[in-house]
Amino acid sequence: MGPYYVGAIIPILLTLLVRSTKKEKKRGLPADVGGEQGYAIRNYRFTSPVESAWDGVTTLAELFEQSCKKYSNRRLLGTRKLIARSVEISDGKSFEKLHLGEYEWLSYGQAFESVCHFSSGLVQLGHQKGERAAIFADTREEWFIALQGCFRRNITVVTIYASLGEEALCHSFNETEVTTVICGHKELKKIANISGQLDTVKRIICMDDEFQSDASLVSLVSGSSGWTVTSFLEVEKLGRENSVDPDLPLSADIAVIMYTSGSTGMPKGVMMTHGNILATASAVMTIVPGLGHNDVYLAYLPLAHILELAAENIMPAIGSSIGYGSPLTLTDTSNKIKRGTKGDATVLMPTLLASVPAILDRVRDGVRKKIDATGGLPKKLFDLAYSRRLSAINGSWFGAWGLERFLWDLLVFRKVRAILGGRIRFILSGGAPLSGDTQRFINICLGAPIGQGYGLTETCAGGTFSEYDDPSVGRVGAPLPCSVVKLVDWPEGGYLISDSPKPRGEIVIGGPNVTLGYFKNDEKTREVYKVDERGTRWFYTGDIGQFHADGCLEIIDRKKDIVKLQHGEYVSLGKVEAALIVSPYVENIMVHADSLYNYCVALVVASQHTLEAWATKQGIQYSDFADLCQKEETLKEVSNSLLKEAKAARLEKFEVPAKIKLLSEAWTPESGLVTAALKLKREVIRKTFSDDLSKLYSS
Repeated sequence: MGPYYVGAIIPILLTLLVRSTKKEKKRGLPADVGGEQGYAIRNYRFTSPVESAWDGVTTLAELFEQSCKKYSNRRLLGTRKLIARSVEISDGKSFEKLHLGEYEWLSYGQAFESVCHFSSGLVQLGHQKGERAAIFADTREEWFIALQGCFRRNITVVTIYASLGEEALCHSFNETEVTTVICGHKELKKIANISGQLDTVKRIICMDDEFQSDASLVSLVSGSSGWTVTSFLEVEKLGRENSVDPDLPLSADIAVIMYTSGSTGMPKGVMMTHGNILATASAVMTIVPGLGHNDVYLAYLPLAHILELAAENIMPAIGSSIGYGSPLTLTDTSNKIKRGTKGDATVLMPTLLASVPAILDRVRDGVRKKIDATGGLPKKLFDLAYSRRLSAINGSWFGAWGLERFLWDLLVFRKVRAILGGRIRFILSGGAPLSGDTQRFINICLGAPIGQGYGLTETCAGGTFSEYDDPSVGRVGAPLPCSVVKLVDWPEGGYLISDSPKPRGEIVIGGPNVTLGYFKNDEKTREVYKVDERGTRWFYTGDIGQFHADGCLEIIDRKKDIVKLQHGEYVSLGKVEAALIVSPYVENIMVHADSLYNYCVALVVASQHTLEAWATKQGIQYSDFADLCQKEETLKEVSNSLLKEAKAARLEKFEVPAKIKLLSEAWTPESGLVTAALKLKREVIRKTFSDDLSKLYSS
C-alpha cells in the first residue's frame, strides 16, 4: 500500500475512532429513587445528590465570609466609572448615551466590610428581626452587597424584576409584607406611583445618591406615605459607626423569595433556602473545568433571575472577579454606548459569561449581518473558515485543527471574539432552549464551549448541564450532581417512558436544590411539588423530555404549550417557535392555534435590519418600516423563509403557520409582552393582538 493511500485512510480512521469514543462516554447513569414510577438518571460522578462542595459551609453567608477571608486582597466587585451622560436625537426620538470609563474595583476585604456595614445599618434604620426586605433594581454592585448584607442578619430577601409592571409589583410587595425596599433611582419613581397601594413598606434605601436632588420625588414618597428614604451610602455609614454582631442563618432558613417573571399570569414567589441555592452552586463547581481566581465574570443578567443569582454566589467561592455591566452597554455598538466609547466586555475582557438564548441569538445575528453587509472576499473567507471548523467539530475533517485552526483564528475569528473581549473560555446558557444553529455558531466564532443548562426557579436553576467536552447540540446535558432527573408517563400527550428508541415523559427533578414551594400558595405547591417515601423532594416541571443513551436530556415539548387542532392533531407552540425563529427575518415570533380550526397562525416581529436590506436589494419603495411590513411582497418573502426553516426542522404541514402577521415594533420587557428573561407572555400578547389574530383566521 503506497503512502498516498495510507495518508487518505488515516483521517477516516481517526474520525471513526473519535465518533466511537463519543458514543462510549456515559454522562448519566440509572438512579434508584422513590416516588412515582419513572425513568430516573443521576450524574455519573456521584451516587447521591451533592449538598455542599465546601466542608463546614451550609449557608451562602458562611460561603461569602469564608471566601472574603481567603482572598482578602484580590479584586471582587468592579463597576465602570460614569464620565458623562448625553442625549442623541434620531428619527425624532431621544436616546440616552453613556460615556463610561475603566472599572473601579472593591477587593474581597473591602466588599466584606461594605456588607457588614450595610447589615448593621439595616438594624440602625429600624428593620426588625422577622421582617422581609425587597431588592428592586437592575444588576449592579450594590445589589450584591445588599443581598449579602441581608443574609448576615438572616433577613429573607424578596427579589423582583426591575421591569415588572405596577400590578405585579404591588402583588409581590403586599403578599410578602415587605417593610424595607432597596432600589435604584429609576425604580424609586415606579414605587412612588404606587405608594398608596403598598400596605407594609416603611423604609426605602436608594442605591443612587441623585435621588436626593429630586426634591419633588422625595417629597412625594416620604410625604404621602410616611416612609423614610435613605441613601445606600448613608446606611453603610450608619453601620460603620454603630456595628452590630451578625445574626447568621441556618441551612434550612429561607434566603430568598424569588418572584417569577409572570409569563402565565401574576408572578409566584418561590421560597429558596440557603441549602437549596448552595446545592446548585456546589454542583456547578464540579462541572465547569478549571474555575479559579484568574477568571473574570461579566455580570449583566437580572440578579432577580436565579441563573444570575446562583452564578454570582459561585464566583466569590473560587476567588474570581465580578465586573458589572448592562445589556445596553455590553459591546462597543450597544444602544447606550456613546460613539467612541468601549463596551463593558471590551474593557473587562471576561473569561466567563452567563447568557440567555435571546442574547446569544443577537450576537449571532449581529455578526452575520456585519459579514453579509461587508460582502466580497471577507465574506467568502468567513464562510470558508466557518465551514472548515464546522466539519472539524462534526468529526468529518481533521484539517481544521492544529495549524489551520490557528490561522483561521488569526485571520477571521479573532475579530469576532473581540466583540466580547477576546478572552471568553466558557459560556453558560440557560433560561430557555438554545437553538443548535446558535450554539454551533458561538462555539466556532468565540472558540468557547457553551454549557447549556436546564433548570427552573423552583429548582434553583439546578437540573441538567451539558459538559464542556460534549459537542452535541439540541440537548441540555446530564443531571447536575445535586439533582436526579426522572421522566414520568404523560399518556394524554402520548409520551411514555416505554417509548422506543428513547424513553419520553414529563420531566421531574428531585434533590436538595428543589425549593420549598410557592409563598402563600399551598394549592399550587401541592400540585407540582411532591415528597416521596425517602424524603426526597420532587418538582414536576411541565416540560416534556427524552433521555439519550448516554444519559443526556433533550427537551422536546411543553405540556402547557400543546394545542389540539380541529382534526385531532397536536401542535407544540414552543417547538414550532424554536424552529422558525432561526429565520434571519424573525426578531421574535408567537405561534397561535385555535382548536376550532385545522391550522395555526403566527405573529412575527420582523428583523428591521435584515428586512430593509432585502427591500433595498429588491428595489422596493416604502415610507417607513411599518409600511414595509404591510407590503404583500414582504409578507411573501418572510413566509417563504419560515417555510424553508420549517422543512429544515421537519415540521408537519399542520405545524407550519398558514398565515402570519408581520409586526414592526419590538417586544420588550418594558412593553409588557415578554418577561425580563425575554420569554413570551402568551396571554398578554393574545389580548394585545386579539384583533390581528381574529383577522388571520377570518381572512
